[in-house]
Amino acid sequence: MLACMGSFTLDDVLAVRKPRDSWWTVFLVDPIACRLALLVANHTSITPNGLTRLSMVLGLTSAVCFAQELLIAGAVLFFVSFTVDCMDGKIARLKGNGTPFGLWLDYVGDRIRVLCCAFGIASALYARTGDLVYVVAGAAIVVLDLFRYINGPQLKRVRDSTRAAARESAGAECVFMDELLGAAPGSSTEQVRRDFERVGDEDGRALVDLQRGFRAQFPWYDRVRMFLVAHRVRSHVISGIEFHAAVFVIGPVLGAVGWLWSSAVTGALLLAFECVLVYRAWLATREVTRAVPVREREKVLV
Repeated sequence: MLACMGSFTLDDVLAVRKPRDSWWTVFLVDPIACRLALLVANHTSITPNGLTRLSMVLGLTSAVCFAQELLIAGAVLFFVSFTVDCMDGKIARLKGNGTPFGLWLDYVGDRIRVLCCAFGIASALYARTGDLVYVVAGAAIVVLDLFRYINGPQLKRVRDSTRAAARESAGAECVFMDELLGAAPGSSTEQVRRDFERVGDEDGRALVDLQRGFRAQFPWYDRVRMFLVAHRVRSHVISGIEFHAAVFVIGPVLGAVGWLWSSAVTGALLLAFECVLVYRAWLATREVTRAVPVREREKVLV
């Protein structure tokens, strides 16, 4: 366990960033958050949970500003809140002082921040205009946010079950293409396949590509993925983070109508990307169900 304070360098902080992150975080938040994390790590004893709590306070203050129709002040505070939120994980990985409870606090804090800010800005704009569309928009923002963060863990369960079914189908130890790409994210699927065929299958393992159908339908996806990986950006281009940025940072600066359009457009894009993830999961499941006997499939997937 490292000391609470120390002589960390910026390179140390950069080394504990997530391997891939949202483009909003990579280009607009991390350049600030990493340097602030360095100051916090070297000159304070603030814990990751302390940073999470500070982020929650700033987020609630942002909601109060939105409710008072101080839209630009609310947007600035939301950005600062998110920046602090990006620091807690870096400090936890840098100092090794993260806790399981901190994961829960971080997750719940994010949901509370979104709920309060959406209610604050929607109520303020409704009070100004009397138009119920702003109330509907606020409710839709909360529902989309919850859907995004519920859908992710459920898709992970589907992915794990699909891989278990694929192992049953292969009848031998198998390696999944996505796992190999995760270990070598800058490589193309063809490079990974050639490398595996050259050295990886000597012990009888099978290479399974559960996304074969998706790659066949969208052959350009591999090139896009490699380009994004080269810039540390994940392929889920419009995620919850970009949605929050559009709704609570960019939108409020554009005024009432601008906020409405910003929320609607990015909400539609968020939903579209989530549908793509669901479609990919369905294609992967279909790859397995073509080969696994019904009885074995029921045993593995239920």
